[in-house]
Amino acid sequence: MTTRVHRIAAIPGDGIGPEVVDAALTALDHLSRQTNAFRLEVDRFDWGSKRFQREGTFMPAGGV
Repeated sequence: MTTRVHRIAAIPGDGIGPEVVDAALTALDHLSRQTNAFRLEVDRFDWGSKRFQREGTFMPAGGV
């Protein structure tokens, strides 16, 4: 069986708390290792509300 690779973005703190995103990614990683049916490549972006409070913007110029 071929392991499918999925590339996803994680943006903790954008309506979903960082602790929830971390727990979800931990669960997905565990499932991935148990089934060997898929693998995730996760890009984490600091584009949540804490960044907005710090810098006045949710994402850097050219972030999209």
